[in-house]
This record gives sequence, C-alpha cells and structure tokens, in this order.
Amino acid sequence: MSTTNTSYNMEQDRLILRLREGDKAAMELLYERYSGILYGTILKIVKSEPLAQDVLQEVIVKVWQNIDRYDAQKGRLLTWMLRIARNRSIDVYRSNAYKHQYHKTNSLEQGVEIGKTELNVNTIGLKEIVKQLPLDYQKVIELAYFDGYTQVEIAEELNIPLGTVKSRVRIGLRELRKLVN
Repeated sequence: MSTTNTSYNMEQDRLILRLREGDKAAMELLYERYSGILYGTILKIVKSEPLAQDVLQEVIVKVWQNIDRYDAQKGRLLTWMLRIARNRSIDVYRSNAYKHQYHKTNSLEQGVEIGKTELNVNTIGLKEIVKQLPLDYQKVIELAYFDGYTQVEIAEELNIPLGTVKSRVRIGLRELRKLVN
C-alpha cells in the first residue's frame, strides 16, 4: 500500500471516528470533502438543481445519523455515501415521476392515453407476490428490481459472493414466474 493510500485511510478513519463521536466540525469537513461528488451524482439522477440540493442535504443528514452503520470491511466511506445518494435520488426521482404521472392521469378525466400507460409495481401487486418468495430470493429481487441495486452492490450489501447473488436472482425470477402464472 502506498504512503498516499495509507495517509488517506488514516484521515478517513479519523473523520469516521469524529463523526461517530458527534463532532459537528467533522460534519462540516465531511460536507467540504464530499458534497461536490455527491451533488454531481444526485444531479445526474434527479436532473433538477433545486431538487439535487434538497437530496444532498438529506443524504448528508442520513450519513450523519447512520455513521454507526458504516462498515469499513464492505467498502470505502465514499462508496457507502454514493450508494446512499444514489438510492435516495432514485427514490425522489421515482416519487416525482409518480406525482407527475398521477397529475397527468387525473387531468385527463375520462380520456385514455393508449400506449403511454406505465404500470407501477405496487398497483399490480407485484411487491406482494415477491413477498411470497423465500427470504433469500425475496431480498435480492427487491434490491435489484425495486431499489435499483446492481448485482455487485447486492453482494456487498448482503455480504455474499456475486455468484450467489446471480443464482438467487435467477432462481427468484423463476419462482416468481411460477407464482404469477
């Protein structure tokens, strides 16, 4: 390991320790160091600067409140924060898209727009069907298809090998097909 990496890791460890101790100056340092990259990631997803600012604040607060959940064995602090930012951004984007779709649907009154209907997994009951799967398959399907995780991220999140994630997704989808049919 190079001296630069060692120095970076030591600084990161000190920052995490200070955050866990509730040091507000550490919170400011966290914001100074990482807000730019987090904001850029968020903006790419939500595509609105005011909304990206709101999401960034939520993400910083969430990192602050959940710093005890961060596990250095699973990855770097930045990777963990980017995952939080990405997931929150996707949630906000989907929520705004749903609101937009809801208002659009209501404004049409009796009209039907053929070919542009987007099905929501909640309205067709898919989440309830997924809950019928064994827990191992249910968890990977939810993370992959409802929360937007990649298979690599799922492996990190659940601390299981990537091959296991792939197998569980494949088997989970097969079992899901049986339940739907």
